[in-house]
Amino acid sequence: MAANSSSAASGNFRLFGSAEDEKPNPDIALGFLDSQQPPLPPPPPSLEVLSSEVSSSVKYNVEPVSVGGLTMLKGRVSTQEVFSLSNSDLVPGKYEGGLKLWEGALDLVKALCAEVENGHLSFAGKRVLELGCGHGLPGIYACLEDAAAVHFQDFNAEVLRCLTIPNVAANLSKKTEALSTNLTEPDARSEVRYFAGDWSELHKILPFASDNKEKLSGSFDGYDIVLMAETVYSLSTLKTLYKLITQCLSRPHGVVYLAGKKHYFGVGGGTRRFLSVLEKEGEMVSKLIAEVADGSSNVREVWKLSLK
Repeated sequence: MAANSSSAASGNFRLFGSAEDEKPNPDIALGFLDSQQPPLPPPPPSLEVLSSEVSSSVKYNVEPVSVGGLTMLKGRVSTQEVFSLSNSDLVPGKYEGGLKLWEGALDLVKALCAEVENGHLSFAGKRVLELGCGHGLPGIYACLEDAAAVHFQDFNAEVLRCLTIPNVAANLSKKTEALSTNLTEPDARSEVRYFAGDWSELHKILPFASDNKEKLSGSFDGYDIVLMAETVYSLSTLKTLYKLITQCLSRPHGVVYLAGKKHYFGVGGGTRRFLSVLEKEGEMVSKLIAEVADGSSNVREVWKLSLK
């Protein structure tokens, strides 16, 4: 789920259906955009969260989830325990949904598996950034596929400490055990780091990012692959997200994999709205690589974006 304080919403409400909801209701909160909106609080400071800062005070439960034939682990923590919130997907400027496992994250992992199997994608030796990571399953998959570096980002440092860090550790523990018992296997452990903060400020702390336009005009030692699921839900954040991508993406061969709903009812965003930003800027091309229309929610999509 995306992590950005400028979401065009106010108050506590359930934003849209998730992978854990049997019957999502897309009509909740319709019309709130027409109401008077109070100013949002300032975003939290951008910072790196060390893996050693994992929370020991919040209960973390884990359960398996099957993703395209791959068994991964998903953690579960209480929103009430972490943020003193109950039954809420979003509180603008405070909590941006990072503790829930959203459908788009599973869609993205499935699409990445297919891309790797078809020979259209390789993570080996690549620098990877997952934006709005939450559970971090797409980034974890990149680690399992021998990425050189995988950096996870979420709006909330609490999400990283209470969920992302332990979830990454749980999923990668088996790989670490295999490496330690097989002396002929090359050391393919990824450099894993965690970053919290608002998208508008994030480029200042990410290791492979720059706001230097002159530097971006040529080859740029940025992230080879940017992953993001359910990050395009809010209309007000799409341009900020696009700008961050241009500040992070390696040139000229960097790619972005985006998973999300075609439309997000009540908040104005969606994959097609984000693609309209790309079209207006004229710097990237897009390709639809997966579509999910299972009848349980509105149409979900996975897009591959690349520089012209």
